[in-house]
Amino acid sequence: MGPYVAAIDQGTTSSRCVLVDRHGSIVAMAQQEHEQIYPRPGWVEHDADEIRSNVDLVIREALGMVDASPADVVAVGVTNQRETTLLWSRETGRPLTNAIVWQDLRTADLCHDLAGDEGPDRFRARTGLPLATYFAGPKIRWLLDHDADLRSRAEDGDVAFGTMDTWVAWNLTGEHVTDVTNASRTMLMDLETLSWEDDLLDAIGVPRSVLPRIVPSSGQLGTAHDPLPGVPFTGILGDQQAALFGQACFEPGTAKNTYGTGCFLLLNTGEELVRSENGMLTTVAYQREGEPARYALEGSIAIAGAGVQWLRDNLRMIDSAEEITDLALSVDDNGGVYFVPAFSGLFAPWWRDDARGVITGLTRFANRGHIGRAVLEATAFQARDVLEAMEADSGVSLSLLKVDGGMVVNDILMQFQADMLDVDVVRPKTSETTVLGAAYAAGLAVGFWESLEEIATHWKEDRTFVPDMDADDREHRWTQWHKAVDRSMGWVDAGRDE
Repeated sequence: MGPYVAAIDQGTTSSRCVLVDRHGSIVAMAQQEHEQIYPRPGWVEHDADEIRSNVDLVIREALGMVDASPADVVAVGVTNQRETTLLWSRETGRPLTNAIVWQDLRTADLCHDLAGDEGPDRFRARTGLPLATYFAGPKIRWLLDHDADLRSRAEDGDVAFGTMDTWVAWNLTGEHVTDVTNASRTMLMDLETLSWEDDLLDAIGVPRSVLPRIVPSSGQLGTAHDPLPGVPFTGILGDQQAALFGQACFEPGTAKNTYGTGCFLLLNTGEELVRSENGMLTTVAYQREGEPARYALEGSIAIAGAGVQWLRDNLRMIDSAEEITDLALSVDDNGGVYFVPAFSGLFAPWWRDDARGVITGLTRFANRGHIGRAVLEATAFQARDVLEAMEADSGVSLSLLKVDGGMVVNDILMQFQADMLDVDVVRPKTSETTVLGAAYAAGLAVGFWESLEEIATHWKEDRTFVPDMDADDREHRWTQWHKAVDRSMGWVDAGRDE
């Protein structure tokens, strides 16, 4: 039995633990969903205590699935929903607030105020990020501004901040750490120095006392206690960087797109820090201990699989996410219906927090099937927006795109994605590349895998989707999509609560 590397995936809708063997195969996986809390329109929260309990539970369940003990685990790593922001007490270790989720919009007014006369790119040269509700720094400021006691406790040193990697690490090891990939999503870290910078902290209004120590993505980061007592804690990667790692996109110019709650396309740019002029994010891809950081361009899309969840949970059009396939297949095409899922505004390349979701092109001909297909197609349209902007920034024209995440099992979506991008879309045999990437980062640090080259040999293709759409048809649909995007914008005035 064993040895294994354990990896924890603390995601937007659930927490998972997997055990991975030397061949890169997942031998056990346990998963537990957590509640999505919506206190007001545009607000999204998580109960951090529920997540802590769920992480503990899935670790124990994964071990039990193969009758393993902590002694069979050589290392543990974590990957996480990025930007989701939590404050807790250093003294008690208990959350002081609910976690504010990355999709949350409550910091819109604050971001406008911080932009001032310099605009949303005020901090982009240092951080690679526009001022947007997406990122963690303004969320910390908002929490401290709205609770005088929290601000006072923070300045006295009792308050700890973390994205969810830090929360998992704190509870698993007692260490207050975050890695460079997650720190690069706060607007508080300089991309070149890989350190918290006082001028950024002062400008955004975050006290240094709340911040964790920044560490490499793969290295000796701590030692776990119960339920993995004595196991080296050796890997942290934000979820999208973990998927890049799990897809073995180690060379500059390689890219992957993950289709999960949101959709995130990352292009490895190596040691070169490419600054975007087309709405992309510049972010840290990963860093191994003792080596320079590797960087990436990223196109972030807020709503992908979450659109299917919306059909299921809010509109009750389907009873399970899997039923979206049959719903979409019940019609020949979208019937002229287009869906823009701007529930949390529009992310890359638009960065418009005044946008809201719209369904356009409705006639009496339209039915449930057309809406279901439009929801799927929206993800592919958004990915083309991102890819075109990314190619303009990087000068790299992709000939193929590796894909992963829960939605890639949907052949309709994957074929439509290939058709809209006019490039081959390649699905791996293991679609769970996010959690696999966290395992690889942890295992590399202890020599479980010797090199990136060895890890790359574990990647195997499942299917390639080849473009098969008439060019005129492709461009017509593309034009109609942008008409719908235009109509989604300007629904919320800056400075006005919904």
